[in-house]
Amino acid sequence: MSFENTSAKPILSNVCTDISYGYTASAENEPIGPKFLRITDIQGGIVSWSTVPHCQIEQSQISKYLLHEGDIVVARTGNSTGENFIFTGNEIAVFASYLIRLRVDHRIANPYFIWYQMRSPFWWKFINSSKTGSAQAGANAKVIASFEISLPSLIIQQNVVSVLRAIDDRIALLRETNATLEAIAQALFKSWFVDFDPVHAKQEGREPEGMNADTAALFPDSFEESELGLIPKGWTVKCLRDITNRITKGTTPTTLKRPFVASGINFIKVESLTEDGEFIPGKFAYIDNETHELLKRSQLQVDDVLITIAGTIGRIAVMTEDFLPANTNQAVALIRPDPNRFPGGLIKHFLQRDDSRQNMVERVVQAVQANLSLGSISDLKVVVPPSEVVKQLYDAGISQIDACKNRNQKHIRTLTNIRDALLPRLISGRLRLPEAETQLEEVGS
Repeated sequence: MSFENTSAKPILSNVCTDISYGYTASAENEPIGPKFLRITDIQGGIVSWSTVPHCQIEQSQISKYLLHEGDIVVARTGNSTGENFIFTGNEIAVFASYLIRLRVDHRIANPYFIWYQMRSPFWWKFINSSKTGSAQAGANAKVIASFEISLPSLIIQQNVVSVLRAIDDRIALLRETNATLEAIAQALFKSWFVDFDPVHAKQEGREPEGMNADTAALFPDSFEESELGLIPKGWTVKCLRDITNRITKGTTPTTLKRPFVASGINFIKVESLTEDGEFIPGKFAYIDNETHELLKRSQLQVDDVLITIAGTIGRIAVMTEDFLPANTNQAVALIRPDPNRFPGGLIKHFLQRDDSRQNMVERVVQAVQANLSLGSISDLKVVVPPSEVVKQLYDAGISQIDACKNRNQKHIRTLTNIRDALLPRLISGRLRLPEAETQLEEVGS
């Protein structure tokens, strides 16, 4: 697909050998066929491939839609219009029909140099002014291909990319560390609160593994019957509503005839959360103080557990001090923990379990969009230790992991802010590379 350039400046179509729409197919959870990249899989320029489904595609069609290293895919419809991702070649993947692929000519442009321009304020200003459609915003291939770009020499492009990718490499390493920490926390939660390994060990006269004597003493040495089967003696089965202070959801300000504003109180929406439990500040909306006070029921606090309940179901995050004050809408449930009954970190790990997710999936109502009721969340059952030991158990292991993850996420946000501040200045040539490298060195590793 080619487009005529009527602009004096180079545009995207000038540096692409191919601009094309993706493949129409149904996503498959079974690992049959290539990965099937969709709009919803791209969050803040990042794809978590572990959650990307597959699709069945005829062999004769694969070459047409197969992604190559350096390909850039762009969302062309809905609230995600303009969201994009550069493919690194680590997967065998095709792309869905609501994405547009840009294949950059490596002879005249570094794909990452082009992609970084599509992560800059210039790009988002262009997208916001170019969206078409009344029912659902969108931008077609011709519109996207007309984005004006900077195109210095390949040597300059490569130098700029080297600086920006150095930051992204640090961010990627922190994300990998957090993924490892999350796996450890989930394994520990399963061992202590689902499989009850320390109780089994004590019942058999063995010392529980991986803990000191004080922590081991917090577990009983026998089991008793419950509606969920055998559980540690003295522990109880509770519905989530019984161990929390509040389970509610927010309201869209427009229902109160209150507008969103350019800056102010953070307003959390489904797209503000990632599948990995992180917040995307760039995807926050904003409300003013008066609207925040009108929406008092959904004002957020530290340790509130958020879970998306409409459209995209099951993204889970815990609110931290960094993003307060904040509020949320009706597509996000707010679970306010009672720390003396079950801390927010434990609620998060409970909800993230596969069996908890399956229970929620079975309760989803399919209407205009998928919807999970507050009652379905409230009814979820969890095995709870006595109140005098539950916080001690959390503090003995999982809380330190969660705290380390939060520190890493804070560092990620710092690096992201630095990258985003450097990006437009480097692309436009207003910042020299030595100055950018000095700023990067000052951040530390």
